[in-house]
Amino acid sequence: MKSRELINLGIPKGHAMAIARDCIVAYAKGARVNKAQLRETIVGLTARPDDFTEHEYLGPLAKALIAVEAVQGRFIKREAPAAYQQWGSDIEASAIQQMDNACALPISVRGALMPDAHTGYGLPIGGVLATNNAVIPFAVGVDIACRMKMTVLDLPANALESMPDRLKNALTRETSFGVGATFRQRREHDVMDEDWRFSPIVNQLKDKAWAQLGTSGSGNHFVEFGTLTLEKADLSLEAGTYIALLSHSGSRGTGNMLATHFSKLAMEMHPELPHDLKHLAWFDMDSAEGREYWQAMELMGRYASANHELIHKYIARNLGVKVLADIENHHNFAWKEIHDDKEVIVHRKGATPAGIDAMGIIPGSMATPGFVIRGKGNPASLNSASHGAGRKMSRTAAKKQFTWSDAKKLLKERGVTLLSAGLDEVPGAYKDIETVMAQQSDLVEIIARFDPKLVRMSPA
Repeated sequence: MKSRELINLGIPKGHAMAIARDCIVAYAKGARVNKAQLRETIVGLTARPDDFTEHEYLGPLAKALIAVEAVQGRFIKREAPAAYQQWGSDIEASAIQQMDNACALPISVRGALMPDAHTGYGLPIGGVLATNNAVIPFAVGVDIACRMKMTVLDLPANALESMPDRLKNALTRETSFGVGATFRQRREHDVMDEDWRFSPIVNQLKDKAWAQLGTSGSGNHFVEFGTLTLEKADLSLEAGTYIALLSHSGSRGTGNMLATHFSKLAMEMHPELPHDLKHLAWFDMDSAEGREYWQAMELMGRYASANHELIHKYIARNLGVKVLADIENHHNFAWKEIHDDKEVIVHRKGATPAGIDAMGIIPGSMATPGFVIRGKGNPASLNSASHGAGRKMSRTAAKKQFTWSDAKKLLKERGVTLLSAGLDEVPGAYKDIETVMAQQSDLVEIIARFDPKLVRMSPA
């Protein structure tokens, strides 16, 4: 039966519709009923689903309809919104409203809003939300497990001046950027030997993931060389200036498609949510869908890490150098953590884990510094910090306001060579990173400063 016919028979769109198709096919084959009998049975089921919960073929559909009836028009906000603390003052009103919305959910426990926050889907980018036994796909983000990685390389401190062509060649040959980016010869990593068959959609996307293994995304994703300055010994390094490689990217097209699939499924399962909260739809962690999403999210975490590992491995191999230090962290992920003596699910969407002594990287822009940080474990922020400087305007606005002529002048002043990027990624599109860092001095300790010098991003 087609969707329109099922709707006419009383099956609502969404999760129940998806279940209906499978159940009806099984019933028609198993019970060998004709179409007229099938229609009559479905009409009876939609009118009295309680009578069909134990039906051999239609039981799951009956239970789905009962669940829909139970929640339709019955969304109930918390009596009082979950508390959250905000860091920084230069945050757009729409992002604050999104945080308010998230804290009105019945599953919300506590939140935090980082100083780089700006509007996203559902939870704002820079939003941190702890929930009770529930995971929100859009609160993890559409680029699941997007992360930072830095390796300090055994190169002379003047390598950017003494061997620029070798460094450019390494970036050009060993990185690939943008939607659909691949390498001619696929790269290998143990993550592709893991079990991808636990979920039909995950298994379906495995080949796409392998094709894009070791590549970088579009937008604000980058791979760049720069100077790392340590004022005092740390990171198992002496004080001084080093050449470091920094990358920012996530789980590529596979992660995006999984995020889209599971976000849509979560929204279908929560038809009670009003329009302004629909992107905050969640899975109960005890549900089959919740377990499947969590397993997919964790796999994408390992896949994103593998992408970065390969980028750094191949560039270091191309240059014939050793790695002196290695730091990395997720910033689009969810974790099971203990807060206020209770296990909760902490979503950090564009936020860096900053528990006590946790190492992380907070970048600026293509012409402003980034920082290696050590977390202070501030419980008010749910042990979190910003994931960057944060956009101060949309990509569309940036393209209208800035020109490459002005951007290139700034890059030249800062000694930055840009191999490729979109105009919407120029420094002026971002907040001031020094101000953002000052606004979260109670969350992180700055260990080292990274100044980008040779930058590659996805072409416009």
